[in-house]
Amino acid sequence: MPRTVFAAALQNRLPDTRIVRKAIACACSAAIALPLLAVPSQAQGRRLSLIRDAETEALMRDYARPIFKAAGIAHSEPQIVLVNDKTFNAFVPDSRRMFINIGVLLEAETPNEVIGVIAHESGHIAGRHLVRLRTAASNAQIMAVLASILGAGAAAAGAAAGSSQATTGGVAAAVGAGSVGKRTLLSYQRGEEAAADRAALKYLNATGQSARGMLKTFQRMAEQQLFSRQYADPYAQSHPMAQERYSSLLNDARKSKYFDKPDDYVLQYRHDLIRAKLYAYTSHPSATLRTFPRSDKSPAARYARAIAAMKSRGKGAVKEIDALIRTQPNNPYYYELKGQALLEGGDPKAAIAPFRKALSFKPNEPQFLVWLGYALVGANNPAYLPEAERLLKQAIQRDPDSGVAYSQLAIAHGRQGERAEADLATAKGLMVNGEFEAARRYAARAQKSLKRGTPAWLQADDIVAYKPPKLPNRR
Repeated sequence: MPRTVFAAALQNRLPDTRIVRKAIACACSAAIALPLLAVPSQAQGRRLSLIRDAETEALMRDYARPIFKAAGIAHSEPQIVLVNDKTFNAFVPDSRRMFINIGVLLEAETPNEVIGVIAHESGHIAGRHLVRLRTAASNAQIMAVLASILGAGAAAAGAAAGSSQATTGGVAAAVGAGSVGKRTLLSYQRGEEAAADRAALKYLNATGQSARGMLKTFQRMAEQQLFSRQYADPYAQSHPMAQERYSSLLNDARKSKYFDKPDDYVLQYRHDLIRAKLYAYTSHPSATLRTFPRSDKSPAARYARAIAAMKSRGKGAVKEIDALIRTQPNNPYYYELKGQALLEGGDPKAAIAPFRKALSFKPNEPQFLVWLGYALVGANNPAYLPEAERLLKQAIQRDPDSGVAYSQLAIAHGRQGERAEADLATAKGLMVNGEFEAARRYAARAQKSLKRGTPAWLQADDIVAYKPPKLPNRR
């Protein structure tokens, strides 16, 4: 594709970020269709709505890989988890996971802006700030440590879930710990944020990338704070004020020989597709068609319209997706979209072929394995069940957090008369979704029909015996 296509898509095709925010606010996010899987996750007793999409996750891994290597955390390669929230936010709860809201991708016009966010969060992981923060809080006896940590955690979870009520409750708990203690903790956090910013600059420079994107993020945040800044107490903020961070980093960023380096053309192309895809999946089809009208012939716009057609479940959806496939016959994600359209259109048997085609391009992609297993189960042909079972088990080996894989595996077992195995698969899926009580019930039922001491019996026993950690009540 010529570079001018990207320039048009970036400057004229994709919506202004304010339009994105307005349109996304009208989306029915709770009913997001596959492959954007709405998956509940426990976070300080609250539920985050997570999104699963093979294409987006692959792009995020490609963004993160060189940064993780520069940060010295490539050996553990933290998992990037996409949160179904349209606000521009990201956070790390530990050294193994990095949560990034889809709002980051929707608002970021270039890959470099997203990479800057990843670099900053990598600075927290590499600097072991989470561990040290808890140590600092524990050593500061002037505050109610537990209330502060739980309050900060609940606030982060509430913000990530887009819940103003949850955020307010978390902040209230932290404030209740005492203003002096609160300021001590937040001051420490501001220092860690500044350290993460500096580390991000180092990682970007080490990987030959510009810091423009990260600076643009701070500039955006500064504009949002413009009208409230005169009333804000900078010493009561867990993060430094955005303008302060921007000014602090600008001179050092400009010293890099990579400061004016443009984004990689291929990454920009993929980034534009992902922005359009996420917008289309999280917006009403009519909103998507207004944002990406028929006059827009860019690849990103065509992708968005094909997704809108699938969501509308119109008769022309497959035809539109086939036209998309003809433009890139080796794009596995287009075949994935076609399979999804057929599956959700009530023809799982016809969906088998496009899912199989997608898997032929990426045979180790667990979400493609789940899709194909799903279609084989949905076809309701006993001859397909052994293959479906095999594929779903392969998917679970590669991605043990796929609740959909467990649910489809349970159906496959049940239709083959394997009741105990079906109950165990159901229990595992419920565990993934955080529904522990229901999981224990299914596991206990499975145990009654499983031979004592076998691996399956022991797995069921682990679920029956599992007790989630109890958090103290906050007042």
